[in-house]
Parts: sequence; structure tokens; C-alpha cells
Amino acid sequence: MKIKQSVLAISMCVTMFACDTVQKIASVLTPSNVEMALGIKQALEQGLNKSFDDFKNPQSNALLAFTFPGEAQKVVNTLNNLGLGSLVNTVTSKANNAIASAVTSAKPIFINSLKKMSFNDAAKILLSGNQTAATDYFKNSTKSDLMVAFRPIADSTIKAQGIDKEWGKIANAINNFPLAGMKVENTLTDFIAARAVDGMYNIVANEEKKIRTDINARSTDVMKRVFAYADEQKAKTGTN
Repeated sequence: MKIKQSVLAISMCVTMFACDTVQKIASVLTPSNVEMALGIKQALEQGLNKSFDDFKNPQSNALLAFTFPGEAQKVVNTLNNLGLGSLVNTVTSKANNAIASAVTSAKPIFINSLKKMSFNDAAKILLSGNQTAATDYFKNSTKSDLMVAFRPIADSTIKAQGIDKEWGKIANAINNFPLAGMKVENTLTDFIAARAVDGMYNIVANEEKKIRTDINARSTDVMKRVFAYADEQKAKTGTN
């Protein structure tokens, strides 16, 4: 009888030890908040690098390519009919070059803005059902500062390309043409700066979606670890 009790006690100890070991292993497999934040930052950095590559040839990407601002885009055909087609094409081509050049020059600003970010809510961002939660956080935290830093770079690039003078001719034609009081700004600086920055966020958002949904898009060990954990947690809770 004593032998049976001893065997039972040993069995219980082994079982308890095994359970405790499993729990410890599971705890080890759960990434820390620091790892989560690092994984999110690496995902955003991967998106930024993708946007830098895409900005080398912005006219090939509808998210980045220059289009005339606001109401002006609606009257491009009219401008062509007014004999300004060549000028329209010139401005469009130079604007795309300006966007590419400005983003290249501002690359350190974008990277630095990411390094300065603080992810106190890393777990919440990682486990969010929003597939662009990290990008949205990045955008809300950095856009105003990025615009301030990026605008003078965009402005100097525009002037170097000579777009400001050529756009001025188009703006005057639109503003003096009887098109139901349509008016456009005589400068493209704010528009190009905003389009470039917003285009960057769009590329980063698309890359975040890929990382969240495609394990092959996770290019670092940390990303693989934290987003695999996110996948597991979402599977448990049924979160999409």
C-alpha cells in the first residue's frame, strides 16, 4: 500500500513538474513588450524602405505619382485644349522628379522619426484587429513634425526643377479662365510635400498588412516571433 502511495506521489510530482515546465516554456514563448515594440518598429522600417524604393520611380505607382491638386485635375483636358498640354506634361514630369529627389534627401528625417517613437502600447498595437494599427500610430505621432521638416526640402527641390514658374503659368490660366470661379494656389510646395508624405504612409500601411497576413513578408527573427505570437492570440480569440 505504501509502495502504491509512493508511486502515486511521484507520479503527481512528475505531472506537476511537467505542467510547471510547460507553463514556463509558454511564458518564454510570449514576447516581452520590448520585443513587441521592436518587432513593430522593424515592420514600419521595412515599410519605409519599401516606400523609398518605390519613390525612386513615383510615376509608376498611383499612390505616389503626381496629379494636379484639387480642382485643377478636373480641367487637365481643358488645359490641353487651351494649348497648355506641353506645359502640363512638363510640370507632371518635373513634379515626379521633384518628389523622388525630395524623398531621397529627406530619408534620414523619416528614419529618425521612427527611432524617436515610443511604443508604450506595443502589445495593444501588435494584437489589434486593425491591420494598419502600427502605421496609424506612426502617422498620428509623426505627420505634423514630418511635414515641418520635409516642406523646405520639397520647396527647394521644386525651385531647383523650375516647376514653380511653370506651374504659375498653369495656375494663372486656370484662375483667369471662367470655370465657375475655380481657383488654385500659385505654389505646389504644400501639395507635393503632403502627397509625398501621405504616399509614404500608404506604402508603409500596405507593407504592414502584408507582414500581418503573410509569414513570408516577415524579414527578421523578431518580426517572425512577435507576429507569430499575434497570429496565435488572434486564433484563440477569433479576432480577424
